Amino acid sequence: MDKHLEIRRLTHRFGGLQALTDINIALSRGEIAGLIGPNGAGKTTVFNLVSGFYIPSEGDIVVGGVRINAMKPHEIAAMKIGRTFQNIRLWNEMTVLDNIRISQHYRLGYNAADVFFRTRRYREREAEITRSARELLDAFHLADLAGEYPRNLPYGIQRRVEIARALSLQPELLLLDEPAAGLSTADITNLIDYIYWIHDQFKLTIWMIEHQMEVVMTLCKRISVIDFGKEIASGTPEQIRTNHEVIKAYLGDGEI
Repeated sequence: MDKHLEIRRLTHRFGGLQALTDINIALSRGEIAGLIGPNGAGKTTVFNLVSGFYIPSEGDIVVGGVRINAMKPHEIAAMKIGRTFQNIRLWNEMTVLDNIRISQHYRLGYNAADVFFRTRRYREREAEITRSARELLDAFHLADLAGEYPRNLPYGIQRRVEIARALSLQPELLLLDEPAAGLSTADITNLIDYIYWIHDQFKLTIWMIEHQMEVVMTLCKRISVIDFGKEIASGTPEQIRTNHEVIKAYLGDGEI
């Protein structure tokens, strides 16, 4: 199957601290995969490396056959990689609509002179971006909230807005960093259905970090586990569920 993302011998250091050592993970195009491990295992560091917030100390990150190690976050976004964060990062002083619109700044297609003179190119591009944002909000059943401020919305709705914003970049690979964090049991059930819908509707490859085992075991066909910055297991949910190294390192003494 076509490899969408390949992580080869990925190693990262913060000064004298070895955060990751020799990580090797590959995602096939169109799959939903998981990355789990104890707190501090290095999961978010992996995502930060893939999305350009850090530059790897060693190893390679390859997306669609292109090595992206030294690319900046906006260049990686242009490679059709979207990202959400463990702690929701919405602009609370902007409306829901503007949160979606502003995420498309990297592909505006006009310059400062166009803005100053309100040129035709500026007006057409702004109208196109607004139309695209409204279509996305409508698809996510958020159209009625376009003029609301995220700070006034329930936590579960804020998560939906954040995912919608990530999808406004038109990604083909979506990184979800603990999408169920802080959600109620009912919201978690809705999130699972929501991610299935996103995967089917947008034809994405999805890679998620998640501590809620119900989410990971339900959604992911394949799961990688890291502990102390090293990969200790990879396999199907059932293989991970019964892996003694995983149970010892992450899940405690019993099975999931």
